[in-house]
Amino acid sequence: MTTATRTGHAPPAPLRARRPLRPARVVLHVFLAAVAIGWLFPILWAVLTSLRSYEYTAVHGYVSLGGWTLDNYLTAWRTAEFGRHLLNSVYITVPAVLLTLLLASCVAFVIARFSWKANLVLLGLFTAANLLPQQALLIPLFRLFTQVPLPAFMSDSELLYDSYWGLILVNVAFQCGFCVFVLSNYMKALPRDLYEAAMVDGASIWRQYWQVTMPLCRPALAALATLEVTWIYNEFFWATVLMRTGDKFPVTSSLNNLRGEFFTDNNLVSAGSVLVAIPTLVIFFLLQRQFVRGLTLGASKG
Repeated sequence: MTTATRTGHAPPAPLRARRPLRPARVVLHVFLAAVAIGWLFPILWAVLTSLRSYEYTAVHGYVSLGGWTLDNYLTAWRTAEFGRHLLNSVYITVPAVLLTLLLASCVAFVIARFSWKANLVLLGLFTAANLLPQQALLIPLFRLFTQVPLPAFMSDSELLYDSYWGLILVNVAFQCGFCVFVLSNYMKALPRDLYEAAMVDGASIWRQYWQVTMPLCRPALAALATLEVTWIYNEFFWATVLMRTGDKFPVTSSLNNLRGEFFTDNNLVSAGSVLVAIPTLVIFFLLQRQFVRGLTLGASKG
């Protein structure tokens, strides 16, 4: 029995020598720090501007300190009616994300599970929506939405235009391709022995999808859900095009209510922007572990 065992103390771990600072490593750290500052500067500037009064900055300029106040947040909340518009964003974002992940996982399972000659064509069709600029489809989609009828209980306008369903469908259409691409590559890395064992046990295709594949794809689904919530929640273009009733606008479009007729209070707009960004930040930090886990597992497979 050794001395370390008798005394109950493990021998100290050897000290690791520090890696020498090479010029390339210094340049890399300087570059990463510059990129981080470049990304954080607009956010920090918006927060700083939102905490200052317009009267003070109009006299002393924005490159100054002083005029601290929280009134901009209270005024922005009342003027833009963020409470109502946040609910509108929830009505649009939650169904759109769930439908996107459900449909994308179904298509990805077919592409990854079955070896068909049309797999590549099918994947290309679903990813084509991400390759086209959205502005190129503006006129045909607008005309289509103004001609597709809906029951009165689904839309006040009795059309796909000016309804939550229109925004849900257009977001699903544009986001589904990216999710299919990610999930199909993730599912192709799963061992095929799992499906062979499931077939021996008499599992149908649906059970192979729902009870075998989907539980294994939870990290990838969590990462995609985090991204999709952020993208669909922050979507601004289609809401302003396919909506006409102000009470139905999502929270990002309601920022237009903070613009004045003759001038714009940038302090007030900054406060509204910070309020709009808070829900996505909360969701990201809550799902951060699953998000990072999904990205790392997807990168290590295959």
